[in-house]
Amino acid sequence: MNTIQIDLIHSRALQLLQDLEALHIIRLHQPEEKAKARLSEKYRGILSKEDGKDLNKHIEQMRSEWNDSL
Repeated sequence: MNTIQIDLIHSRALQLLQDLEALHIIRLHQPEEKAKARLSEKYRGILSKEDGKDLNKHIEQMRSEWNDSL
């Protein structure tokens, strides 16, 4: 038994594959959904602690300026 991946180009292609599965000629598998990494995990370690503190300070400053202008 071989496993292959295909791209469906025509809208009727899926129905044809399902018909083949109904005839027990092929077996279709639903694509597995990969768990998305949280942004905190994805970008962990990109910035040094010092750069992170500077960035947080800058964000706090921007937020206070925004709130003061309202």
